[in-house]
Amino acid sequence: MDKSASIIAVAPLLDYFEKRGYVLNDKEKDLVKEKFHSRFYRKRQYILQEGDICTQFNFVVRGCLRTYNVDKKGNIHILQFGTENYWINDLGSFHRIKPSTLNIDALEDTVVLQISLDDLISLYKQSPIFDRIFRVLIENGFIHLQERLLQNISSTAEERYESFLNNYPQLLNRIAQVQIAAFLGVTPEFLSRLRNLRSKVSKNT
Repeated sequence: MDKSASIIAVAPLLDYFEKRGYVLNDKEKDLVKEKFHSRFYRKRQYILQEGDICTQFNFVVRGCLRTYNVDKKGNIHILQFGTENYWINDLGSFHRIKPSTLNIDALEDTVVLQISLDDLISLYKQSPIFDRIFRVLIENGFIHLQERLLQNISSTAEERYESFLNNYPQLLNRIAQVQIAAFLGVTPEFLSRLRNLRSKVSKNT
């Protein structure tokens, strides 16, 4: 990939950093261009399968991914969706270099920017700003995970659905209802009733 193509490929990521207040100098931008690599995944294609080691930290440029687990009864439990400007991977497998218990696949044709663990560590060593960026990312991810865990054990399905609408408004008309139901921990039929009820309430207010 030539330099101009490299700049175009990582432009969404550089824009992401800038909008969050991280001002990179030319050397740091060149590091991003060097260490991150663009990859295209077709709809239904796996980025990670259970039992494999997660080797990449993924930034979603375009499309939609899901992270999920399949229980012994064959039920799918979706932990996370990743759309534009989201980061997604199995952190435990990635950092500990151990087999994953999760799957990540594409719900739409998807373009991501990927970085390996070795390249990520190299970024940390070459410029402290990247250590700060990814520390904040992981902290925010942990906070979100705590909130989601608490929500799953203490909130009603209606409250979880409301939270989904707040966190993923861009997904409501992009993914199948069965995917949203698997994220909320309800059946598609229950979700359909919930959506109809919410629609009726909205019309009457």
